[in-house]
Amino acid sequence: MSDLTLHEASVPVFVATLGNMKAWLAKAADREAMLMTAALAPDMAPFPRQYQMASDTAKNALARLTGTDAPSMPDTETSFAELSDRCDRTIAWLRDIGAAALAGAADREVEIRFPNGMGYRWTGRTFLVGYALPNFYFHATTAYAILRHNGVTLGKPDFLQHLGPPNLKA
Repeated sequence: MSDLTLHEASVPVFVATLGNMKAWLAKAADREAMLMTAALAPDMAPFPRQYQMASDTAKNALARLTGTDAPSMPDTETSFAELSDRCDRTIAWLRDIGAAALAGAADREVEIRFPNGMGYRWTGRTFLVGYALPNFYFHATTAYAILRHNGVTLGKPDFLQHLGPPNLKA
């Protein structure tokens, strides 16, 4: 048995969840207008921002790990169609990143600086498992929670839709 690679722990995970998130939009289509401003709390970012941040986290994580530039995606989405397109563009970019592009990334230094000058420095492995994946799932889960809170019929099978039907019989 081999060790899990950074590619296996990132690209398929981001792609699957962004695909699931795209599918949630279809289930929420009848509430689109209201959801474009919905948030769980007054000090939380609204629904579209959760999609934008999930996309940004995935593409920026892989850019940092590969030492490349992520595609620019201005946060201007004002409709489900635009959020869906952003998911598609992010997924397409992620799928183009092969395992070889992440060779040596586990030990690559990754640094993030905030506007106030503070920040973090990690190895690539620690960055992915300690920051990028949790941050990505924070935004995906918050988007899911906003949908559920606003009456969209979603369940755990929607969050894990990428698994498909069970492959074991009773």
